[in-house]
Amino acid sequence: MAEAEFDLVIVGGGINGCGIARDAAGRGLRVLVCEQGDLAQATSSASTKLFHGGLRYLEYYEFRLVREALIERETLLRAMPHIAWPLRFVLPHHGGLRPAWLLRLGLFIYDHLGGRRLLPPTRTLDLTRDPAGAPLKDEFRKAFEYSDCWVEDSRLVVLNALAAADLGAEIRTRTRCLTAERRDGLWRARLEDVTSGAVREVRARGIVNAGGPWVDDIIRNRLRRDAPAGIRLVRGSHIVVNRLFTHDRAYIFQNADSRVVFAIPYQDDFTLIGTTDMDHDGAPEAAVCTPQEADYLRAAASAYFARPIAAGDVVWTYSGVRPLYDDDASSATAATRDYVLQIDAGDGEAPLLDVFGGKITTYRRLAEAALAKLAGHFPTMGAAWTAGAPLPGGDFPVDGVPAQIQRLRDAYPFLDAPWARRLVRAYGTEATALLGDAATAEDLGRCFGWNLTEAEIRWLMTREWARTAADVLWRRSKLGLRLSEAEAAALDTWMRKAKDGGAAAAE
Repeated sequence: MAEAEFDLVIVGGGINGCGIARDAAGRGLRVLVCEQGDLAQATSSASTKLFHGGLRYLEYYEFRLVREALIERETLLRAMPHIAWPLRFVLPHHGGLRPAWLLRLGLFIYDHLGGRRLLPPTRTLDLTRDPAGAPLKDEFRKAFEYSDCWVEDSRLVVLNALAAADLGAEIRTRTRCLTAERRDGLWRARLEDVTSGAVREVRARGIVNAGGPWVDDIIRNRLRRDAPAGIRLVRGSHIVVNRLFTHDRAYIFQNADSRVVFAIPYQDDFTLIGTTDMDHDGAPEAAVCTPQEADYLRAAASAYFARPIAAGDVVWTYSGVRPLYDDDASSATAATRDYVLQIDAGDGEAPLLDVFGGKITTYRRLAEAALAKLAGHFPTMGAAWTAGAPLPGGDFPVDGVPAQIQRLRDAYPFLDAPWARRLVRAYGTEATALLGDAATAEDLGRCFGWNLTEAEIRWLMTREWARTAADVLWRRSKLGLRLSEAEAAALDTWMRKAKDGGAAAAE
């Protein structure tokens, strides 16, 4: 069988790899993405889930990065109003830490650095009167409230992969790049299906190494080259507890160690608290929220909330490893969040582009910068195009979610409001294609719990590369917080049989 030939083979199915794939496919390049696990299985599903400029990065003088991220917030918000939305953050003034005038100055810069248009500006709160003060200790009497945005991070990755596939890209999950070498002006890459063990060889005019925390491993052990730059692995951990407050705003808390911790409304009934910054040793896939990190996060939040958070309040933890460019910063907290792109290509050689660092808010700009680096090797490549283009399901106005929910309920009267809202928040305008011509809930097949139906699972398996219950419950959704162990096991069994063509036997 002849080797397939691509313009770009992209190693890594996280946000950077899928973002580059979408942009490249839209410019007319033939693209293959290989991901050793599931899409967004590592760092890209373990973020704090914010589109934000990074208020604290101003203290490290990262003005270019903050400005770029602030501008991107609103560009991205317009492109994906189903999975991203504005969020107001309450920053209580702590008398023993940064003075109020410094906080206000920083927020003034934050408001004006990025040309804010959609989001409201900073305002000052009297916590003795505002509902945001109710869950806090009485000593906190003043706060500042500013704007950033929330995003469903793992769905962001999947939607970029979907957009790339719709434009002709080939997306291969559970596929590992074994080796790649230059030969006769092209890359020859050997790709292994990790499930079957089958090996496929492909040719490529260029390779993008978007391996995230595995970027160095790919350079040294798959491409067998010297690493051109250092990478600093920094672990960020989070805890999820039952809901701590009833309003819809988030908190950002200062700590004595100069770190900040967020407390964010999460999945309606929970509060997300994070994150830590710890240098990580060992394999990226071994990252977990350690007991010490969980204790740190509980203590940081308990310093502000009137009711202390006990260890027993934690219902879930997660941790991801950020692949930061090693700028020799004195601490993990101070290490740059900016991205660095390094290209390896001699005269007549097929290029290799290594992606170091980056943050989820700037993924689209990173993709544009990556293709600018590669442009000389692909002279017929089209121009940048993603800034005004919605992601799948996001072709409606920024404030159009309520209208989309009502439209879905009108078309499918058996949907209750929470069910319709979940579908719109996950699939946007594509929810109608998922539901098809169903006239009753029963038409959608078996329910695995929380209105997660057979029809939705089949959609996720055929359109979104889901293969296991974990893919569905923790990356395509967060229904893992809702389903029991027995329900999750039943779903996994059904999916295995469906994948093997025996779905009927799972009924």
